Amino acid sequence: MAKLGKRTVAARAAFAGKEDLTVEEAVTLIKSASNVKFDETLEIAMNLGVDPRHADQMVRGVVGLPNGTGKTVRVAVFARGAKADEAQAAGADIVGAEDLMEIVQGGKIEFDRCIATPDMMPVVGRLGKVLGPRNLMPNPKVGTVTMDVEAAVKAAKGGEVQFKAEKAGVVHAGVGKLSFDDAKLVENVRAFVSAVAKAKPTGAKGAYMKAISLSSTMGPGVSISVDNAVVE
Repeated sequence: MAKLGKRTVAARAAFAGKEDLTVEEAVTLIKSASNVKFDETLEIAMNLGVDPRHADQMVRGVVGLPNGTGKTVRVAVFARGAKADEAQAAGADIVGAEDLMEIVQGGKIEFDRCIATPDMMPVVGRLGKVLGPRNLMPNPKVGTVTMDVEAAVKAAKGGEVQFKAEKAGVVHAGVGKLSFDDAKLVENVRAFVSAVAKAKPTGAKGAYMKAISLSSTMGPGVSISVDNAVVE
């Protein structure tokens, strides 16, 4: 059995016996236990009572975190003409049409969010096998297929987070940096949980939110109270 490092042992000791905490308690604990040399991300994982294999149980959406993510988001936009100019003016990192499609097909994906105007979807559709598995495929349900590319680019750059339930019914995302004030992280966590709550699908049966945990990039997770995390 591999020997655990001092940091891992210390982190586990700090978290031992602590569960079902309030969001405030969890954030304080995670920040106090962080001892790495970079600004870790606060990550949230939610275990939902859904089976995403059924269309009426899919959970998907987008939320604008009130205090941003603290992460620099690289945005690519598929657009032509005036809309391409609009995207560039709004701060998009990469803008193109067929030329961008060829770059992506070649395996060069240097962006974190992909936006497209509706008329470009026949082109973008050819990239489904490349963008789909990376959760980068533009989708009108989360506002990434739109004629208002300016608003979409600014939202992506400003701290908008997309979420989607995985096969096991788990939703996870980064909700800020540990360098943020505690209150800002708490606000971000509750905004994310609220968005997932509002995205409850019609086919969900029984308990929708089964468990929620928070962790830092390199640290262990701690469970938080579902009731405390949900904002009415």
